[in-house]
Amino acid sequence: MYTIKLFLFIIPLVISSKIDRDYSSYDSVSPEPKSRFAMLDDVKILANGLLQLGHGLKDFVHKTKGQINDIFQKLNIFDQSFYDLSLQTNEIKEEEKELRRTTSKLQVKNEEVKNMSLELNSKLESLLEEKILLQQKVRYLEKQLTSLIKNQPEIQEHPEVTSLKTFVEQQDNSIKDLLQTVEEQYRQLNQQHSQIKEIENQLRNVIQESTENSLSSKARAPRTTPFLHLNETKNVVHNDIPANCTTIYNRGEHTSGIYSIRPSNSQVFNVYCDVKSGSSWTLIQHRIDGSQNFNETWENYRYGFGRLDGEFWLGLEKIYSIVKQSNYILRIELEDWNDNKHYIEYFFHLGNHETNYTLHLVEITGNIPNALPEHKDLVFSTWDHKAKGHVNCPESYSGGWWWHNVCGENNLNGKYNKQRAKTKPERRRGLYWKSQNGRLYSIKSTKMLIHPIATESSE
Repeated sequence: MYTIKLFLFIIPLVISSKIDRDYSSYDSVSPEPKSRFAMLDDVKILANGLLQLGHGLKDFVHKTKGQINDIFQKLNIFDQSFYDLSLQTNEIKEEEKELRRTTSKLQVKNEEVKNMSLELNSKLESLLEEKILLQQKVRYLEKQLTSLIKNQPEIQEHPEVTSLKTFVEQQDNSIKDLLQTVEEQYRQLNQQHSQIKEIENQLRNVIQESTENSLSSKARAPRTTPFLHLNETKNVVHNDIPANCTTIYNRGEHTSGIYSIRPSNSQVFNVYCDVKSGSSWTLIQHRIDGSQNFNETWENYRYGFGRLDGEFWLGLEKIYSIVKQSNYILRIELEDWNDNKHYIEYFFHLGNHETNYTLHLVEITGNIPNALPEHKDLVFSTWDHKAKGHVNCPESYSGGWWWHNVCGENNLNGKYNKQRAKTKPERRRGLYWKSQNGRLYSIKSTKMLIHPIATESSE
C-alpha cells in the first residue's frame, strides 16, 4: 500500500514538471532546444518511480498470494468441516430411522402386553369364579360330612384307630430297640461264656498237675473254685451298663463300634461310639450314601430310625436322655463334594418333648463359618408336626430339623443328592450348610456327635 501511495504521489509531480517545461518552451525568450541532460533526468526519475512501483506491485502480489492461500486453506477446512457435518447429519438421520423402527416395535409390543393383560384379567376373573364355585362345593361337602358324622357315630372311632396305630408303631420301635439290646447282650454273654470256658480249662490243668505231682497219700479235701453262672453274668452285665460312650472308653474299650448304654432314669439302647483323639463321642446322626430316607414322621424322629452301622438318626428322646445328665458339646463334621472336610463345635442345651426339643447353641470352635443361630430357640419340626407359631419348613425342605422363624438356613437331614447338585434350588433341597456370610456349602456326608464337657473318670 505504501508503494502505491508513493507511485500516485510521483506521477503528478512528473506530469506537472513536464507541463511546466512545455509552457516554459513557449514562453522562453531563448529558442534554444531543451537540454539533453534535463530529459535524461526526467527519464531517470520516471524509471525510478516505475521501478519502485514494480517492486511495490511485486510485494503486493506476494502478500495477496499469501492471503489467497490462507483463504484457500480456510475454505478447505470449511469444506472438511462441512463434510464431517454432513456425515454426522447422515448418522443422525440413520439413528432417527432406527429409533422410529424401535418405537414402532415397542408400540407393537405394548399392544401385545395390553392384550396379554386383558387376557390375564379375564383368566383371573374366571379363576375367581371357579374358586367361588369350589368354595361352595367344599361347604356343601363339609355339610354332608357333618351330617354323615352325626348319622354314623361309628365314624368317630377313626381317631382311636389312629391312636392305636401310633401306639403300635411306638411298641414296634421299642421292640426293635429291645431286639438290638438282646443281640448286644447275647454277644456279651458269648464273650463271658468263652472267658468262663477258658478259666475252667485252666483250672482243670492246674488240678491235674497238682494231682500228678502229689507225694502224699493223705486224703485231701476237694478244692472248690468260684464259678460264674450265665444267669449271674447276665445280671452283672445288665446292672453295670455304662451311661455313655465316655464311660465305655474309660473302661478300656478304645475301638469305634456299637455299644449298649443306659443313661440315668432311662432304658437300655444301643449307640455307635466314635473313638477319636483320646476320647469317645456318641454319634447321633450319620449321612453318607443316601441309603436311608430322612423325610420321616415326627414319631420316627423322636424314637430314631436307620442302622447304626450305616445311615441313621439316633432319636430325639434318646439324645435328650443322654444330654440331660450333664453339660454336653455338639460336634458337626461335614465333607463337601470337593472332598474338603470341615467341622464346628458348640456348647448346647436340648429341651424335652414338651418344648419340641428346642435347641440352644453357643459356638466354640471350628474351621467352617457358623450357620446355626446362636442364643435363639431352634425348634425341631417335621412335615407332620410343627410348633405353634412357627413356619413348617419341612413342607418345602424335606427332613426334620431345628428351625428358627425362617427356612433355608441349613438342613443336614434333607434329601440326599447322590451327585453334586448343579443349581441352587437343587442344592437347597439336599444337604447344605449356608454360613451367615452367605456362602452355601453342598454337603456329601455328615456326622453329628455329642460328648460331655467334663470327662467322666469313673463308671
